[in-house]
Amino acid sequence: MEAKTLFDKIWDAHEIEKVKGGPSVLYIDRHLIHEVTSPVAFLGLKTRGLKVFRPDQTTATPDHNVPTTNQHLTIMDELSRHQVDMLKRNCQEHDIVYHDLQTDGHGIVHIIGPELGLTKPGMTIVCGDSHTSTHGAFGAIAFGIGTSEVEMVLASQCIMQPKPKKMRITVNGKLKKGVTAKDIALYIISQISTSGGTGHFIEYAGSAITSLSMEGRMTLCNLSIESGARGGMIAPDETTINYVKGRQYAPIGKDWDEAVEQWNNLKSDPDAVFDTEYTFDATQIEPMITYGTNPGMGVGITQSIPKTEGMEGSDKNTYLKALQYMGYSEGEKMLGKKVDYVFVGSCTNGRIEDFRAFTAFVKGRKKAQGVTAWLVPGSQKVEKQIRAEGLDKVLTEAGFELRQPGCSACLAMNEDKIPEGKYAVSTSNRNFEGRQGPGARTMLASPLTAAAAAITGVITDPREFL
Repeated sequence: MEAKTLFDKIWDAHEIEKVKGGPSVLYIDRHLIHEVTSPVAFLGLKTRGLKVFRPDQTTATPDHNVPTTNQHLTIMDELSRHQVDMLKRNCQEHDIVYHDLQTDGHGIVHIIGPELGLTKPGMTIVCGDSHTSTHGAFGAIAFGIGTSEVEMVLASQCIMQPKPKKMRITVNGKLKKGVTAKDIALYIISQISTSGGTGHFIEYAGSAITSLSMEGRMTLCNLSIESGARGGMIAPDETTINYVKGRQYAPIGKDWDEAVEQWNNLKSDPDAVFDTEYTFDATQIEPMITYGTNPGMGVGITQSIPKTEGMEGSDKNTYLKALQYMGYSEGEKMLGKKVDYVFVGSCTNGRIEDFRAFTAFVKGRKKAQGVTAWLVPGSQKVEKQIRAEGLDKVLTEAGFELRQPGCSACLAMNEDKIPEGKYAVSTSNRNFEGRQGPGARTMLASPLTAAAAAITGVITDPREFL
C-alpha cells in the first residue's frame, strides 16, 4: 500500500470526485463565516433561489468590523453596522448558529472554533478568511476561500480545489528562554520567504513543534499563509486530544472513544514522501521582530537590518522602498527603536496563553509614557478568563486597559487604526503598508516582545527582563 502523508489521508477521505487534469471536489466538514465575506455569498444564493444546504455545519460570528469598546451600543460606522446586521439576518433566515456580540460564544472566528470544540482532527474546514490555516493545528485541512467559494460551500457543502503539493518543515531541539511559537513562525518565514510555501500545504514536525501547547500550535499554523502556503497542519497527539476533550461540540461517551481511536491514526506514514522538506534547529531561534512591509522581513531581535549587498534590480528597489516606508536604513540595529503603539490580540495571539504571558511580564512594572496599548482578547471566553484569573487587575495596576473581543488593530476595518507614521509593535500576522491604518508602520512580534516594548517605549529584547 502506498505510503501517505497526513495531508493525503484527510484529503483522500474527503475527495468526492476528481476532474481529470483539473481540481478535486472536496467535501467540507465545517464552514465558518463572518460579516465581511458572507453578505455577497448569501445574496448569490438568494438570486439563484437556493437555501444553505447544511446549516448545521455552518457557524457564524462577527469579528472584523466590530468595535472593541462599548459593544452594548449601536455600531457607529454605517458600513460595519450594515454588514453585522446582514450576517445576523442571513443566519436567522437560514437557521445558522450565530454568536452575537457580547454572547458567550462570540469572538474572532478562528479563536471560537477551537474553543467551542468545533475544530477537530481529521476535518476539512473553510472560511472566507486567509488565516483559516489556524485550525490546521489540530491535524485538520483548513484553508481560506473567496466570496464565490463561500457561496459554493453554502449551496453544496463542497468546494472545487486543486490538490496542493506537500511540504514538511521540521524544527528540532529545545527552544531557548523567551522564544515562542510566534518567533518560530517569523523565523521560518524569514528563512524561506513569503513565497517559499507557494502551492504547498505545510506539515510541521519535530521535537520543538510537539513541545508547543495547542495555543502555540495555532499561532504557528495561523502564519503558514504568510509563507505563501495554502495552509499548515500538525499531527494530533495527546496535547490535541486533551485540548478538545470536554468542549461544547466535542464527542462524548462511546463517540469520544471512537473519535480518539481515529485521531491517533492521523499521522504521516514513516516513508511518506513530501515534495519539499526543510529542517531547522530550534536553538538557533531568538525572539524575532520585523523591520519591513512583509512578514518575511524579520530578524532576531539583537540583529541588524540586512544590507542590500548582493541584491539586484527590482528586489533591491522593493527592499529599499519598504525601508523608506518604515523610516529605517539598512544595517541599523532594531534594538532601541521607538514604539508608539502596542497591540496584543488577533487570531494569531489573542488567546488566554498570550495574555498570561504578557501579564506575567508587565506585573510589577509600568507602561511607558507615550505608548498607547490596545489589549484585545480574541473572544468573550478569553475576556472572562482574564477577569476570572485576576489578570485584568495586574494589567490595570501596570497602566494597561483591556478592550472587548474583535479583530481590532490587526486590520484597518474598524475603529482601532494606528495613526499615519506611528510605529506599532503588533502580535498580529501582517505588516503590509497600511494594514493597521493608512501610513501605519508595523513591527510583528510575540506577546513577550510586545510587553517589553510596552514597558520601555522602544524595541527591547524581552530576555533582559526574564
